[in-house]
Amino acid sequence: MKNTILRLRVSALGILFIASFIFSCARNPVTGKRQLMLVSEKREKAMGLAYDPQVIQEFGLYEDKILQDFISDYGKRMGRISHRPTIGYEFRVLDSPVVNAFAVPGGYVYFTRGIMAHFNNEAEFAGVLGHEIGHVAARHSAQQQSQQILAQIGFIGAMLASEKFRQYSDLAQTGLGLMFLKFSRNHESQSDKLGVEYSTKIGYDAHEMAGFFNTIKRIQDASGSNIPTFLSTHPDPGDRYVRVNNLATKEQAKATAPKTLNVNRDKYLRMIDGLTYGEDPQLGYVENDVFYHPQLKFQFPTPKAWQTINSNSQVQIAPKDGKAAIIFTLAGEKTLAQAKQAAISADSLRVINSQNISVNGNDAIAFTADLNPQVRLLMYLIQYNGVIYKFTGLSETPNFNGFESTFTNSFKGFKSLTDQSKINVYADKIKIVTVAKDQTLSDALKANNQPSARMEELAILNGMELRDKVTKGMLIKTLEKGNGK
Repeated sequence: MKNTILRLRVSALGILFIASFIFSCARNPVTGKRQLMLVSEKREKAMGLAYDPQVIQEFGLYEDKILQDFISDYGKRMGRISHRPTIGYEFRVLDSPVVNAFAVPGGYVYFTRGIMAHFNNEAEFAGVLGHEIGHVAARHSAQQQSQQILAQIGFIGAMLASEKFRQYSDLAQTGLGLMFLKFSRNHESQSDKLGVEYSTKIGYDAHEMAGFFNTIKRIQDASGSNIPTFLSTHPDPGDRYVRVNNLATKEQAKATAPKTLNVNRDKYLRMIDGLTYGEDPQLGYVENDVFYHPQLKFQFPTPKAWQTINSNSQVQIAPKDGKAAIIFTLAGEKTLAQAKQAAISADSLRVINSQNISVNGNDAIAFTADLNPQVRLLMYLIQYNGVIYKFTGLSETPNFNGFESTFTNSFKGFKSLTDQSKINVYADKIKIVTVAKDQTLSDALKANNQPSARMEELAILNGMELRDKVTKGMLIKTLEKGNGK
């Protein structure tokens, strides 16, 4: 979760920061050693209570009672045998295609539907579950709170890398960094060990946890991008594969280890039959340089070759060099005038010019403003279907004129979406099928009419190589187009 080193800098600001926490020399629940802790357990729980609704707002919950009950039941079972059994763990499935799992202070543990789709048995899940509970049990977040609890999402390469952009509360939010909490190598190694210990104690084969690192490595290699995954926040999957396998062997050799250890492949695969896979186009998608939102019935052009990340709270669009950005979100105010004043007040904008306009029949306000002498922006506030949408295009002031027409073309292209072929587009679903005969995975996928262009992706999804042998009666994952039901 890149490595971080705790640094306390003696300064007036640092003293004020430290004073806001409760000093205590606490005993670590896992190591038994005493350590300086700037966050009390009471505050740790309060932090979790505060972060949880933010996570849910940012990413959304995946509504699947069977899946939710599964992670809650096994999570609470594991929590009871952890080093902090009384903290009151809470478990959530997030509606995100990103392959990740993470924990925040106070015992809140999150799994994305993306990572649930890539597990191929319960033992893999149990190992990662134990790893995340390990972070909570060892109070890793509390230990690093004095430096940084929330990290910004590393948004596609250099996007918004400039501090000139990031420092502005309203305009430069690039998503909650909660999904990408960064821990030190020592913390990660300790959590791996705890993941092995905890998953073994509740009866699972932790060797499967090691095997999942291979899947994660292949996901990163195949993506060829900087989009965050579980791997980016949990480094060195190759080394950890070997290490976790060794830890599993040692843990299973202990007299206290269960004699029978479960994997439960078929049971898990049947449970995720029908799971949404990948991006959900109903929540917005880009096709041929146009962003479509089927549910909210609008569309707008995106700059050619710019990259897009879409979350529940905003759409972020930027070129690979990160020299500009478009941020699209909702304004919470009821009138355009109120929305303009709120935007100006939020970041103390200095307005250069402003005008009331119409954007494809929708009332709107457009204005140019300076965030400071280094950063300039163009903002469009557009009233559509009773909601005010806010476009912000920003760049460093010397480059602004070069990007202004790009911003304007995108913002002025906002209009209603009526094309049913763009509206009736649905996410893929995982479909579990039974292999008809002994053959290679590649042949089995072809026999189930899977697209040739996605064969390697499907092999990774199944945790196999295309050349691997599958046998008659074996269950494998395939994909089918969703139909909106």
